[in-house]
Amino acid sequence: MNIQEYFARISYNESRKGADLQTLTVIFQHHIQAIPFENLSMHCGETIKLDLQSTYDKIVRKKRGGWCLENNHLLFWALQELGYDVCILGGNSYKPAERAYTAEINHILLKVVIEGNSYIVDAGFGGAYQAWQPLMLISGKDQPQIPGIFRFMEDNGTWYFEKVKRKHYIPEQSVPFTDTPELGNIRKIYTFTLEPRHINDFQELNTYLQVSPDNILQKKSICSLQTTEGLYALVGWTFTKVKYNYMEDVDLVQITTLTDEEVEKTLKDKFNIVLENKLVP
Repeated sequence: MNIQEYFARISYNESRKGADLQTLTVIFQHHIQAIPFENLSMHCGETIKLDLQSTYDKIVRKKRGGWCLENNHLLFWALQELGYDVCILGGNSYKPAERAYTAEINHILLKVVIEGNSYIVDAGFGGAYQAWQPLMLISGKDQPQIPGIFRFMEDNGTWYFEKVKRKHYIPEQSVPFTDTPELGNIRKIYTFTLEPRHINDFQELNTYLQVSPDNILQKKSICSLQTTEGLYALVGWTFTKVKYNYMEDVDLVQITTLTDEEVEKTLKDKFNIVLENKLVP
């Protein structure tokens, strides 16, 4: 494994000044705009292995993406190589349909400490809830970014991560709408504690997510990538293009339904992914 090869994969070629916040921010943005959040392996008959060499080969050499376990594990390795004080944390994601957080840890995120300040760095949430910059670990403070306003709330050692949603404007519909207006404009994302974890703590989860029929990753093939303006997302045969803050506090959302042939072409053109095995969306 080679950090220069990783830099080439994320198109990062700036001179490194050191393990500071500015460098972290730039590397993070390059990562999320080059490496998709995707679970396509599960829908191609491939097994996802949770060891660093396998993840590195898949994402860096085969130009694939990965889900949170892979994406953040690779970023963890890269930040360690660069001399950052970084550790792995475990999160419990929010399930809107059940209006509850998962009982078991099912997400991985990173905490980076720079000059005594802690930041949460998470390249593995994907879609519209992917932050674009490291977030300062501070309770109750709004942290506006291009995708929206993020914030953490801390209660008795448990941290809650949430985002303030914007309205969506879909050209086929004449009026902007929010997807679940009755829940207000706050979207809960996940909870976590600051207990350091090891990647091996997630081996069971990695296996479970690939065999459990009732999780969303089994039910849907997902691929999303952050762009300079918003994001691309391919869920099943539905391709969505989002442009953030297209109008004041409104995101532009364009949705297209694809044919099987178009799915393959879209993966190549929009996500730079060429699959070795046949995808069953």
